[in-house]
Amino acid sequence: DLVDWQKPLLWQVGYLGEKYDEWVHQPVDRPIRLFHSDILEYLSKTAWYVVFMVWAPVVLYLSWVSYTSLAQGNTRLFSSFTTEYSIPVHKYYFPFIFLLGMFLWSLLEYLIHRFVFHMKPPASNYYLITLHFLLHGQHHKSPFDSSRLVFPPVPASLVMAFFYGILQLMLPQVLGLSVFVGGLCGYVVYDMMHYYLHYGSPKKGTYLY
Repeated sequence: DLVDWQKPLLWQVGYLGEKYDEWVHQPVDRPIRLFHSDILEYLSKTAWYVVFMVWAPVVLYLSWVSYTSLAQGNTRLFSSFTTEYSIPVHKYYFPFIFLLGMFLWSLLEYLIHRFVFHMKPPASNYYLITLHFLLHGQHHKSPFDSSRLVFPPVPASLVMAFFYGILQLMLPQVLGLSVFVGGLCGYVVYDMMHYYLHYGSPKKGTYLY
């Protein structure tokens, strides 16, 4: 084989060069190891239900915080530019802002998946090949490794913190939080659906069959 399956794969794939793209799209039905470090390896895997257990309570709590904050009536759009023409944001707008967050997550996920995850890294660039395998290539190589089908909470937290920071810079605090929690809910729904599409076994004759 082109790699030593007894050793972590992450540091090997970059040396495949022109052979990487063909190799990574030849799936195997076996678990893979990425890191030498047991700690990093542990943090790079998770069971599907952990995603729901970790993030569903966060979605509920942040939704409550967003709604009660909007209910105070102090949130106005464009208030940093003008007070005369700023637009009040009422608590009744929260469901629509939440849905906007879910839509933005869906759009963002599509763009990242289409133009980043499915890109063909340059054969001469060890680091881009390694990064591609870490982000998504591993999923193509071992699509039935159940511990790698959903995004582990620790690295997910770092990505979410990044997008939360961007939203806080672009929007009033409560609006940014409301959009963020909608996006977070969209992510949880996406990851659960993703896992089910790989491992779900609907009964014959049911709506999901």
